[in-house]
Amino acid sequence: MRRFALPGWASALAGAVAVVAVWWVAALLVPAAGRYAPVPSPPAVVGVLLSDGFELYFSNFLVTVSEAGIGYFWGNLLALVLAAVVLVVPALDGVISQLAVVTYCVPIVAIGPLAIVILGGARQAGDTSATAVFFAALSVVFTTVVGALLGLRAADRAALDVVTVYGGSRLTQLRKVRLIAALPSILNSLQIAVPAAFLGAILGEYFGKIDRGVGPMLVASQVSLNSPRVWALFLLCALVAIAGFAIVGLVARLVAPWSSGRSASA
Repeated sequence: MRRFALPGWASALAGAVAVVAVWWVAALLVPAAGRYAPVPSPPAVVGVLLSDGFELYFSNFLVTVSEAGIGYFWGNLLALVLAAVVLVVPALDGVISQLAVVTYCVPIVAIGPLAIVILGGARQAGDTSATAVFFAALSVVFTTVVGALLGLRAADRAALDVVTVYGGSRLTQLRKVRLIAALPSILNSLQIAVPAAFLGAILGEYFGKIDRGVGPMLVASQVSLNSPRVWALFLLCALVAIAGFAIVGLVARLVAPWSSGRSASA
């Protein structure tokens, strides 16, 4: 018996409708505290988006996305270099693995003041916060290091032996065999790192002493008890993260089509 399956777009649409329905029910059931509604209704959030205007959100999100992008680049670059060092110098495996775990587990609240002291909370070129860039970079190191190491270690042993027989070094194995084998895993890690970098940039803005960006806008909305705007920012953050995730996923399918079971000619 043939099983019926919805197309991808239909499943996504059904999921979105279900989320909005649950959200609307929650808005009706959760009582308001005076003028403050913890769960605003979807029409209230849409009304705030329309009344605030495109420019308000665009100017603030542009700052945060820029910070996330810079941190994403440097954090992933550092992670890939550390993963490559482990393969070339295996004795450093334990040190680098522990360093990656520390970047993932260290409490943001604990290192936030330290980051401000070191970086000064200063603005960089293009209206970006050095603290936000730092936290965006810190947020992606662990994921990319682990993903890259798993991929690099999954290289075919026979191919590695061939390189060794012909006098190749560990560095030659890395260039000729391991990088190609690890490409799908690395691309998947880079895809997962997109939302992490965006969240890290927002958290960094809380410590960065800045007046523009998603973080300051969230703080101002919370202080003024403007829950519809808080939820609007939440939804826009989710859309930005999903868009970045999808774009990197598309690049991954184009660069390494075999990782998703597709041939290069498909």
